[in-house]
Amino acid sequence: MQTLDAAGNGDAHAAEQLLPLVYEELRKLARSRLAKLPPGTTIQPTALVHDVYLRLVGDDDPGWSSRAHFFGAAARAMRNILVDRARRKSSLKRGGDRKRVNMDFDDLAIEMPAEDMVALDNALTQLEQSDPRKARIVMLHHFAGLTLKDTADAIGVSLPTVEREWRFTRTLLYTQLRDEMHDNSE
Repeated sequence: MQTLDAAGNGDAHAAEQLLPLVYEELRKLARSRLAKLPPGTTIQPTALVHDVYLRLVGDDDPGWSSRAHFFGAAARAMRNILVDRARRKSSLKRGGDRKRVNMDFDDLAIEMPAEDMVALDNALTQLEQSDPRKARIVMLHHFAGLTLKDTADAIGVSLPTVEREWRFTRTLLYTQLRDEMHDNSE
C-alpha cells in the first residue's frame, strides 16, 4: 500500500518498485479480459498491461486509497484502452461500414465483438450516471476480471447482492445494446 501511495504521488522510484509487485496480477486481468474478445484481436496481454500501467502511473496524482481502488483504476484503464482501439478499428478507414448482426441470448452484450465495444461504453457511461454501484460491478467483474466474490469484497457488499445486481445489469445492458442494434439496422 505504501508503494502504491508513493507511486501515486509521483515518486519515480516507487513506480519502478510497483510494477513487479502488480505485473502478474495485471497480466492475469488482461488475459482474462482479452479472452472474452473475438478471435483476431491484435493486442496482447503484455501490451495491454504496459498501456494500463503507463496510464496508472502517469503525470497525474491518482491518490489510490486501497488495493481495490488501484485495480478499479486498472479496470477503467483497460476499458478505455479497449474502447479506444475499438473506435479506431471501427472507423471507415478500417472497415467501420460493416453491418451489425443480431446476437443470440447466449452472446450477452458483456461478451460482444470489439466493434460493439463503443456501444457498450456508451451504455456503461449511462449506467455510471444512473447507478454507480452497478457500473462498478461491471468494471470490476467484467473489465478487471475479478470473481463475483472478489468484486463483493472490493465494494463492500454481500456476494448475493453482487450476484443479483450482476444478473440484472447484464440483462439490462444486453437489452439496451440489442435495441440499439435493432434501431441501427432499420
